[in-house]
Amino acid sequence: MSSREHPTTPDGRYFIVAGRLWRSTNPAIPEERRHRLVAELMDARRAVKDARRGSGDLRLARDRVDAAKVALGERGPVWWDDGAPDLNRHMAKNTPYAEWAGTLKKCATEH
Repeated sequence: MSSREHPTTPDGRYFIVAGRLWRSTNPAIPEERRHRLVAELMDARRAVKDARRGSGDLRLARDRVDAAKVALGERGPVWWDDGAPDLNRHMAKNTPYAEWAGTLKKCATEH
């Protein structure tokens, strides 16, 4: 899932899908490194799929997915340094982004 396909919070920390916040990739990661990490993430996800079909180590594949997501900044320690909490996977309506998320619904119903 790409944050380019979904609304992004004004501070760029999260994108929103079905009302839920998902942490965005750390924008400080150089483009070339980001591309390599995304390729590793996709390979790891394919390994999970293969392992579920019986051809591979599921735990190892899931660990690879996790490692790629941590390296991208989507999991693990937050990539911002202002002390704001990690709201990854929280419903936007229950966070400081509630007002912003409400404007998305309003815009969607107006179109």
